[in-house]
Amino acid sequence: MISQKGETVMPERGKALVVASFAGDSLALGVHWIYSAKRIAEEFGRVDVFLKPQPESYHPTKGKGEFTHYGDQTLVLLQSIAEKGTFDLKDFSRRWQSLFAGYTGYYDQATRDTLQNFSKGASPEESGSSSNDIAGAARIAPVVYCLRDNPDALAAAARAQTSMTHTDPLTVDSGEFFARTSYQVLQGRSPVDALSTVAGEYFADSACSSWVDAGMKSTSFDSVSAIREFGRSCHTPEAFPGIIHLIAKYENDLKEALVQAVTAGGDSAARAMIVGVVLGAHLGMSAIPPEWLVGLVYGDEIQRRIGQIG
Repeated sequence: MISQKGETVMPERGKALVVASFAGDSLALGVHWIYSAKRIAEEFGRVDVFLKPQPESYHPTKGKGEFTHYGDQTLVLLQSIAEKGTFDLKDFSRRWQSLFAGYTGYYDQATRDTLQNFSKGASPEESGSSSNDIAGAARIAPVVYCLRDNPDALAAAARAQTSMTHTDPLTVDSGEFFARTSYQVLQGRSPVDALSTVAGEYFADSACSSWVDAGMKSTSFDSVSAIREFGRSCHTPEAFPGIIHLIAKYENDLKEALVQAVTAGGDSAARAMIVGVVLGAHLGMSAIPPEWLVGLVYGDEIQRRIGQIG
């Protein structure tokens, strides 16, 4: 049974959705954008611990327990919300631009295009690239935590933070979809029930609804095979149903969901970040392996920023 709007949700599960999302990104870091699941299995084995990226990887400047450029952007969003006391798109945009001034890590074309748009004087409402990479939607954890008692404000903030860098309509819809799903999970629905409810109530005429259906129907398959069939890439039409598969198949096992998200290869970081939000909201801090909590390089800051938001 979902509780009434405005009722206080369990703070511990709200905290967990943020930490689990960051942990998913960090778990993916060492093998991010390796598209061969066979290669991951042969060279790295079961990826259930944080790994330092190899020199020839996309993230050679990063260390074990750090983040991809997705996680770095999400940390900036968390810092902005903590210091402003709410989601402030202009403040986030300023901090986001500062992050990439002299950034030594890899960042993608969507980021490059957005930075170029900002350099031409675009506002954060009009700065986004045309990219349909789901990475823009993957940053939602801090806004879910901050606005966990106000679903309409949460939906608007999820859309705004996504479209600042990714304006593809279905990618923006995805930010709202997973934010609304996480809200309902925090209110007491199971993830599978929440996914179906949000699809039916808010996205019945959207491709998101058909992706939910496809992901739900795939749970009898092993995750590497299912995600290979959907597609391992960054693009929302491929990534979205794979995320649904992981949430539904491992509804009560956050660790395995994130391990399988990484094992499947491709853009495992964005995939794992969104899975972490939904299942962290469902299962709480006890579902996150202690070694992951200890291994997060920015773990103390994340906990402190969550505390600032309250």
